[in-house]
Amino acid sequence: MELRILPSGIADMIAAGEVVQRPSSVVKELMENAVDAGASQVSVAISDSGRTMIRVVDDGCGMSPDDAVLCFQRHATSKIATAEDLQRILTFGFRGEALASIAAVSEVTLRTRREEDQTGCEVQFAAGEHLSTRETAAPKGSSFTVRNLFYNIPARRKFLKSDNVEMRHIIEEFTRVALTRPEVGFSLSHGGRDIFVLKPAKSLKFRILDLLGSSVVGDVVDISADTSIVSVRGYVGSPDSARKTLGNQFFFVNGRYFRSPYLHKAVMKAYENLIPEGSTPSYFIYMEADPGSVDVNIHPAKTEVKFEDDSIIFQTLLACIKASLGKNAAAGSIDFDNPEERDMPVIGSRFEEYRPASIPQAGTDPSYDPFAAPSAGPAKEFDYSRYVDKSGDYGRLFEDRPLPSAVPIVVQGRFIIARSTSGLMVIHARRAMERILYDRFIRALSKSAHVTQTSLFPVQINVGAEGRTVFDANARVLSSLGFDIVPFGTDTIVVNGVPEGCSTESGKVEKLMADILLALSDGTSPLPGMMESALAGKLAAAAAAGTSLDSPSAAQGTVDALLSSDNPEFTGSGKRIISIIGADELEKRF
Repeated sequence: MELRILPSGIADMIAAGEVVQRPSSVVKELMENAVDAGASQVSVAISDSGRTMIRVVDDGCGMSPDDAVLCFQRHATSKIATAEDLQRILTFGFRGEALASIAAVSEVTLRTRREEDQTGCEVQFAAGEHLSTRETAAPKGSSFTVRNLFYNIPARRKFLKSDNVEMRHIIEEFTRVALTRPEVGFSLSHGGRDIFVLKPAKSLKFRILDLLGSSVVGDVVDISADTSIVSVRGYVGSPDSARKTLGNQFFFVNGRYFRSPYLHKAVMKAYENLIPEGSTPSYFIYMEADPGSVDVNIHPAKTEVKFEDDSIIFQTLLACIKASLGKNAAAGSIDFDNPEERDMPVIGSRFEEYRPASIPQAGTDPSYDPFAAPSAGPAKEFDYSRYVDKSGDYGRLFEDRPLPSAVPIVVQGRFIIARSTSGLMVIHARRAMERILYDRFIRALSKSAHVTQTSLFPVQINVGAEGRTVFDANARVLSSLGFDIVPFGTDTIVVNGVPEGCSTESGKVEKLMADILLALSDGTSPLPGMMESALAGKLAAAAAAGTSLDSPSAAQGTVDALLSSDNPEFTGSGKRIISIIGADELEKRF
């Protein structure tokens, strides 16, 4: 096997793959360069989610004609001169790889001018090759235009996701940089439509408000701590605002965004017993530490850092957040409607001795008609034969069935109990509703047949700019399912109606939209014919999450709808809905 040195063009493409993974990588690198250049205003314009054009304009220090060409060479940097400089990194960029990587996989035009220069210059690169340099009129600062990303690497371009997914990644990177410099103005537009127009903010809290909305800022508490190792500032969300979706979780050190599963555990530990399992609070945590104690050069995209003593950082964060939550009375509340709540008080064994005598309550059946003639003949029995051997070893539903004259009993709004021929039939109400909605959504997606419940009062919900892109991308599908949702501004939706069977109460609509946003953000199966099923399953689970029955008539309607399903035994995700407790099993309990 013969060794050879790779040509510089191929080597540059390989190196570019570590830094430029998708359009959002270009946005990140160019925005960070603009901030490093001392810009007070940074404008980002996108076309086709970055595939065809990304333009970043700043009013920073600009470059001379010689530096404008040199900056595209690998490892050209003004930040590092000696090895010791690596221990004092406080800027975003320092390795000189970003512009070389971008130029290796796209067509780049740079226009730049320093304040002391009379004219600017324009430099053009394509596939890593310098094409031209010429004088031109230009304002102070720099303007980078990147066109046809990955045009010379078709395989990489083919693996880009949909426009909406790529745009969401761009918004993520834009948000991270904008949160590091509240004193700098930023703007982001896509296809000529403004997504963000951020003026320099008075404080970090105002920047969070401008980026993520009042719904986020209104539910955060301040955190603050100073030690000899690290200083911590920022905001964490109240326990009540914790959500199932991962979003609005930010760590920064010395003005640089980074990810850290280890420190995320410190945050989650501080919320132990305060939030439901599976939920995550928002947090915006800014740390300042000696640059020599933080290694920011362990990841090609510089999104990970290593602390000299991360265990001390862990303990500082944990103590700081717990103290702030305690000061703000963010203690766990008791859900008296949920007997599984871990903080529910335990009733003593002698409680019955002191229970006051209860007054019997008269029950009524509004559907009973004493003058109605008895029905002729036996009630029509439900045809269970269609469940027999429908799909291999699926088998039949049950030999038992609810007795026609039996009125179902509702237990704590969560279970339906009916007498069957050999015992009791127990139905999980939420899973039953999930099955019913799943079937309804599948029919709506295949036939565009749906029923919408119009809300008396439309519900306006701030979902953030990233969330808006998700709802915009799925507008047609949501409409076919029976949702009446219209966009409002750049980060808000207005819900005028929901599918039949879903609650129209404002609070439940907001929770439903949050669950749907989580479901849609997870993506769907790419296999043909399976996308609709996967989406219907996720939306049905989200819509059924708050199911609680409050009357026997509602329970009866649920039972009737469930038993009309082609598969009433299981939800779309395979969870059992119905269980039979036979007479023999009941006998064993006595």
